[in-house]
Amino acid sequence: MRFKRIFNPWPDAPLPLWMIFPVVFAALYASHFGLLRVPYYWDEAGYYIPAAWDFFRTGSLIPITTLTNAHPPLPSIYLALWWKFSGFYPEVTREAVLMVAALGLLAVWRLTMRVLGVASVAFWTAVLTGLYPIWFAQSSLAHADIFAAACSLWGLVFALPSRGRNLWAAALWFSAAALCKETSIAVPLTLAAIDLVESFRPPAAVRFRLWREAVWLCVCVLPLAAWYAYHFAKTGFLFGNPQYLRYNAESTLSPLRILAAFGHRILHLTAHMNLFVPVMIACAALLLNPRLDADGNARPSIDPAILRRIFLLLFVEALVFSVLGGALLTRYLLPMYPLVLLLAVSTLYRRAPHWQALALLSAGAFIAGLFINPPYGFAPEDNLAYAQVVRMHLAGIDQLARRYPGATVLTAWPMTDELARPELGYVKNPWDVCPIDDFTAGQIDRAAEESEKYSAALVFSTKYDPPSPLFTLGKQSRALDERYFGLHHDLPPEVIALRLGGTLVWKQQDQGMWIALIRFNRQVEARLEGRDPREGKTPWNGSPPTS
Repeated sequence: MRFKRIFNPWPDAPLPLWMIFPVVFAALYASHFGLLRVPYYWDEAGYYIPAAWDFFRTGSLIPITTLTNAHPPLPSIYLALWWKFSGFYPEVTREAVLMVAALGLLAVWRLTMRVLGVASVAFWTAVLTGLYPIWFAQSSLAHADIFAAACSLWGLVFALPSRGRNLWAAALWFSAAALCKETSIAVPLTLAAIDLVESFRPPAAVRFRLWREAVWLCVCVLPLAAWYAYHFAKTGFLFGNPQYLRYNAESTLSPLRILAAFGHRILHLTAHMNLFVPVMIACAALLLNPRLDADGNARPSIDPAILRRIFLLLFVEALVFSVLGGALLTRYLLPMYPLVLLLAVSTLYRRAPHWQALALLSAGAFIAGLFINPPYGFAPEDNLAYAQVVRMHLAGIDQLARRYPGATVLTAWPMTDELARPELGYVKNPWDVCPIDDFTAGQIDRAAEESEKYSAALVFSTKYDPPSPLFTLGKQSRALDERYFGLHHDLPPEVIALRLGGTLVWKQQDQGMWIALIRFNRQVEARLEGRDPREGKTPWNGSPPTS
């Protein structure tokens, strides 16, 4: 009976969860069908798939073929189990991740029913979450964030409502979230801190209950601490390799950097990828009086105590990921977007006439955001641009293989991994590569001084640059982004070819992204200079960059 309550904690659901889950998964599977065979992308290729691949082959929880970042191992274990029974294929991985994403959307439905109890609001909150471009894209990408988001949302199902909390179940889900992504620990610790603050005034009986809840919420620290102890015993590093720690924690502690990052995080939670549509409509709806139901009573609203907790969670998560994380990746906030949408949809339901039409308008905006890139720089993994990038890389590798088989290739990450690691799905046999950081002027000039190390170059846009940015925060904001968040501008492929002394033989571009192949007449130059054309050729020794 207690086990059953984990999946059905409150008797107000109009349908049992075991009936809803297959429908949610089927919808996700159908909508992602064209993405199932897409090879691994970006941080998938850089860390998460190699880490899971190492566990699958060797049973080692510590990655062997990539630098260890001390990320907890639960996603690797989960993926390895799927590969064990279904084979190591990208479509198997993506189906496994879709199962987790469906579990997360089920939690969104359940959480909405618990805090408001209106099925139509739960439906639209889950639908909008599933269609939101960041959630939609991450639903098939094997990053730890979707695993942590699903577990965190289920933890909130049992810990957020004012009545009927099940803290031991919440502790289990939050522990699982922490073993998926270490930063997930911020959610239960925030709720525990709220309980401790609220315990100052109530009578003794209520105070004891709040203390007990806070203890349960803090229990999820123990599995994470055990993992770090194990990692330290095996590697000598508590929080990952020094390079990773320096980039994601030590170099982020400048007050100016934290303030700039916090501004970005607020935009991520309110406006990014067309999120401004439901947020602005909900803000406008706050000017209207509550609508009445059939009995003449005001429509229900979320309990003020729950609202305070939601807003505090949003604030703390924005602050945490302004301090931690070298890159401003929006997927770090993945469990928070459903809370924003819950607030927006519940406000529309309570105050706006024809509120479902407004929810449908928001859904249309999200669908548009999946295919239409915003008029400012963004990470391709925030919408379906990531699949476009992968297909462009596949096209470039195909051109390279047909024109210059056996070449040593000058390129940057993640193409270095895509060429050197066949398990990522891009090549059948590894290539020798000569890596550079990116395709900025400084890196290209450095590569030009070592021209004997490569015989072809596969260059591509490492950042999305909108053709004509309509929205900009000014020169000072760009300077801060360049200083703290890795903003840079790649040279055009024609300029790269000119600076390297090569010939541009192939180029493809689409929606602000491009890729190009450059050849070099090394043998002709060597004959003219009377030297061996193979002199100085140095293949890449293989260490991938930190994810």
